[in-house]
Amino acid sequence: MEHVDAVVVGSGFGGAVAACRLAEAGLSVVVLERGRAYAPGEFPRGPAQLGRAFWDPAEGLYGMFDIWSFSGCDSVVSSGLGGGSLVYANVMLRKDEDWFVHEQALPGGGYESWPVTRADLEPHYDAVERMIGVSPYPLTSPGFDDTLKTLAMRDAAAELGLDWRLPPLAVSFAPSPGAQPSQGAPLAAAAYGNVHGVPRRTCRLCGECDLGCNEGAKNSLDHTYLSAARHHGADLRTLHEVRRIGPRVGGGYDVQYVEHMPREDETGEDGDGPPRRTGPHTISCDRLVLAAGTYGTSYLLLKNRAAFPGLSATIGSRFCGNGDMLAFLLRATDRSRTRPIRASRGPVITSAIRLDDGADGRGAYIEDGGYPEFVDYLVEGADMRPGRVARFLLRRMRNILTHDTNLSAEFADLIGRGELSGTSLPLLGMGRDVPDGRLRLRDGRLDVDWTAESSEDYYERLRSIMRRIGDVLGAEYADSPPWWRRRVMTVHPLGGAPMGRHPGEGVCDPYGEVFGFPGLYVADGAALPGPVGANPSLTIAALADRMSTRILESRASAAASVARAEAVRMSAVPPVAVGPVAVGPVAVGPGVVPVGAAAGAVPVAAQEAQEAQEAQETTGAPETQAGGGTAQAVGAAQAGGGAQAAVSGGRPFTARPTDEPSVFEGRTSLWFVEEMRGLLTLVPPGGAVRPSGAGGRPVAFRITITIDDIDRFLTEPEHEARAEGWIEADLCGGRRPIAGGSFNLFVPGETAGQRRMCYRLRFWDADGRPRTLAGHKEILPGAPTRLWLDTSTLHARLLEGHVEEDGDDDATVVAAGTLRILPSDLVRMLTTFRTAGPDGTAAVTRFCRFFLGELWEVYGPG
Repeated sequence: MEHVDAVVVGSGFGGAVAACRLAEAGLSVVVLERGRAYAPGEFPRGPAQLGRAFWDPAEGLYGMFDIWSFSGCDSVVSSGLGGGSLVYANVMLRKDEDWFVHEQALPGGGYESWPVTRADLEPHYDAVERMIGVSPYPLTSPGFDDTLKTLAMRDAAAELGLDWRLPPLAVSFAPSPGAQPSQGAPLAAAAYGNVHGVPRRTCRLCGECDLGCNEGAKNSLDHTYLSAARHHGADLRTLHEVRRIGPRVGGGYDVQYVEHMPREDETGEDGDGPPRRTGPHTISCDRLVLAAGTYGTSYLLLKNRAAFPGLSATIGSRFCGNGDMLAFLLRATDRSRTRPIRASRGPVITSAIRLDDGADGRGAYIEDGGYPEFVDYLVEGADMRPGRVARFLLRRMRNILTHDTNLSAEFADLIGRGELSGTSLPLLGMGRDVPDGRLRLRDGRLDVDWTAESSEDYYERLRSIMRRIGDVLGAEYADSPPWWRRRVMTVHPLGGAPMGRHPGEGVCDPYGEVFGFPGLYVADGAALPGPVGANPSLTIAALADRMSTRILESRASAAASVARAEAVRMSAVPPVAVGPVAVGPVAVGPGVVPVGAAAGAVPVAAQEAQEAQEAQETTGAPETQAGGGTAQAVGAAQAGGGAQAAVSGGRPFTARPTDEPSVFEGRTSLWFVEEMRGLLTLVPPGGAVRPSGAGGRPVAFRITITIDDIDRFLTEPEHEARAEGWIEADLCGGRRPIAGGSFNLFVPGETAGQRRMCYRLRFWDADGRPRTLAGHKEILPGAPTRLWLDTSTLHARLLEGHVEEDGDDDATVVAAGTLRILPSDLVRMLTTFRTAGPDGTAAVTRFCRFFLGELWEVYGPG
């Protein structure tokens, strides 16, 4: 089976960014895109081409436009190399800082909460803008300064006191950065080349952005991120549609796909006939990035949900249409004359009006719209009223009677002067509608349960201001036909696999990693927990860039951990010979194992490399995955020589065998997430350990406690589980991933009737020094009123080195103090319990019975 470091499903704003960043860092990357590639000049224009420009492989259609009609809304998305960037309107606005809301109440109930902030995304916004190349419409430059629709929007906004602006556009107006804008000029080639190998030209203001740019002036993802990804070695595979995904035994993911093979006629166009494809084929990967768009990603997760036990119950939630609304201003006038607007000249969007949140509705943007020039003919044809036709027929009859053979004036009058098309303007609205929709499967097909009802105030506000703009321009206001039935047509569907702070709030963490499934990421609009408000493309790309940075940082940290572990191992753990092989400081050959290791064990260097990589993949993100992923816990260290080996970090962690499944066959696993915070006080060298007080430094951790086999856990006296996640302490350099940890529940204490909950979290601080946070909760016989205090208070010490339990007394104490779990954290923890394997409900019952039984033994009467 083919195996790579990363598979990226989809090539839109999330997938293209991820593919480029990961390939640039040297990972082997395969991009699976269901649609085809379109070079400049290949986008459909004629009726025959446009008639086949839709996506429905079952009907032999492999085009760009994928149109959905659900019970409460309609939608248009894209299929092709570059995803939505092929047909979007180029606007690259940042999400407003005030719209990164936290637990904001929504009309109709519920709340909207973003676990990231504008500050989190600022550097990634910058990076994406630099890579794609954005600039505002050059309204003051010759050849562009007479764009009438832009001037009309500016005038209307000024009259109404609205916030008008020229937003950044992903369009090349000048042949090179800093050059004078000009139309149709050859574009300078990028250093990384072009995936199509076709020359590009600057924008010629044809209004064809939404049909694909045949000039190559649009800085779409195929010309930018995907070209750079291929330059760095990424394998871009078009007409490859993913059908199934699932975790692999031993870690990583399997991806099953088919390859479409369109039938082409002699002109090179798709021909008729039954659909053809090969497959299914399977490719495996260490990391899987889902970037198939809101509908594609949500559908894959819903369809393959059985393969992901413990997937958050929020799957399918938080759907919205980003407040999309289309309306028209018709027959604009200036005093008694018609007012030319010429919406077909310019890019589709050139300017925007921003609306703040207000008492009458949530915030929004209103943008001028445009369309290709040939649409003007369709508009005029549709407006050919009976009076014009009757006048033409009467004049034709007169000409016959008078023998007038010249019909030029008659036909000119019939066609008209373009008054409707030349004086009308589409308006595009988008903003903060209510994300209360839900994606689900119905008879195996994707469906959306969502209406505009809860967003009524928002839409009415938008329509009211559009009417006011029309009044200033002397134009008639007209809703789009779908709105006549209160249906929304969206080109920006969002949600379905939303990010959150924990599995009870979202499917993935703030970095896009799916809770409970390390190495599985969501990098498209599905991850958004609510509307962006502005055009969402830039925000999706910035989130993907942030996700990629986290992946690469975790990978680099894992590699450094491996190097450190190997160096320490070679200096602290002398090898011994098994059999006839002689050994020395660097022994080579079969039979060399560390002291205390069993013959035939997995080589320790390989174990350490695997452990470090998997531990980082599991715990690299601040929001720890809630549950059983592929990375297994660090086991007990090999038995070894004395206190030096126990404390220095020289004893290697024992990783699981490479072929051990993450969920043991026939056994039931259980996991939950715990978060604690408190203070640690530095202990001076040789000083006494004191409880934290004045001068205490903040510390917190968030761990996933995983019991791989509930039966074994309950019967063994140590009651040991593994702990994975992060620890955050400024005295250790901030937030650090846990390299290996353990948790013991209700082990006997030092006195009769005493129980302890023991925590041991090993990590590396920011300076590369091994550290261990060792702590316990004292469960002492006494009044039941002590139960909450005892079970919520952790007495902790920060130790030098990676320390085993029997090495605590010899370890150097860096700091000591207490951590506590807050009632709100306890409530959240109770929502994170998950199981995998047979009889999950019974497993939770047995665990709770054991837990409560032990507490009764300690605090109960008698």
